Amino acid sequence: MQNIEKFIKGLPKAELHLHLEGSLEPEMMFELAARNNIKIPFKTPDEVRAAYKFSNLQEFLDIYYQGASVLVTEQDFYDLTFAYLTRMKADNCKHIEVFFDPQTHTDRGIGFDVVVGGISRALADGKAKYGITSRLIMCFLRHLPEDAAFKTLEQAKPYLDKIIGVGLDSGEVGHPPSKFARVFAAARELGLKIVAHAGEEGPPEYIYEALDLLHVDRIDHGNRCMEDNALVARIASAGLTLTVCPLSNLALCVVKDLKKHPLREMMAAGLKVTINSDDPAYFGGYLNQNYIETAQALDLSRDEIITCAKNSFLGSFLPDDEIAKHLSDIEVYCFS
Repeated sequence: MQNIEKFIKGLPKAELHLHLEGSLEPEMMFELAARNNIKIPFKTPDEVRAAYKFSNLQEFLDIYYQGASVLVTEQDFYDLTFAYLTRMKADNCKHIEVFFDPQTHTDRGIGFDVVVGGISRALADGKAKYGITSRLIMCFLRHLPEDAAFKTLEQAKPYLDKIIGVGLDSGEVGHPPSKFARVFAAARELGLKIVAHAGEEGPPEYIYEALDLLHVDRIDHGNRCMEDNALVARIASAGLTLTVCPLSNLALCVVKDLKKHPLREMMAAGLKVTINSDDPAYFGGYLNQNYIETAQALDLSRDEIITCAKNSFLGSFLPDDEIAKHLSDIEVYCFS
């Protein structure tokens, strides 16, 4: 397995499911809290990490939103994003498609321009310094009402040159995709790509709604499609990519044991699966760690690992010529 670890570390890959606010490490949380004179209910970074014991998604979200409160200035959002990019350079990640939650910040009085300005400046610097390309996806918080999502979409209009798509995240159960069908239709009319978290904790019916009502271009998580054979066949036939997050699923008790994660069965069923880190500061692992621990737990073959890496580019919103270049680079790395 040591050889597999080395192989994974050098393998070119993309990340398609990462919440920037979820990459806020405890050390940076303290740094930004001090910078912005914000009190947080922890005394040390270790005390913060000790709180990262979750039994469900909502328990995580409670502390996630608390942590995000230290993000105030454009420089804060820049520093957060660039720190993540630096980690991705170390993981040999070549392309990222990352989420941000504007409502988490605008509801605190932080300007939309402040959030997007810091993030987009860091993404541009990440491309210049590390060669990492990127796409930015704005998520609506599903526990908030539809009119709040419409307001956020309106706020985003001056910045659509920096945003490629919209997503749907936050607490899934009780907030089906159908709640946001109209705002996603409006987003698509603006030319935005559509993704949505579905089938993480929510039932397979939520995945059907994401397909039929939101008309998603990609499904985030999607684990619970495996409970419905017809749904699996439909997703496979459509060639839709699923952005699976193994260590997140383990941390949030979506699976009780990584050895029982459905990723390998999903691949065997013909699903285009990718491996991602979700909220790595909270769930104990960035991109390579998710690859390594999943490969170890499920005894993934070298070919299965390569397939996941190829899927990460095939499922991206990159133009075809750039995808082809990345796939070629994987071939060169693996077989030359």
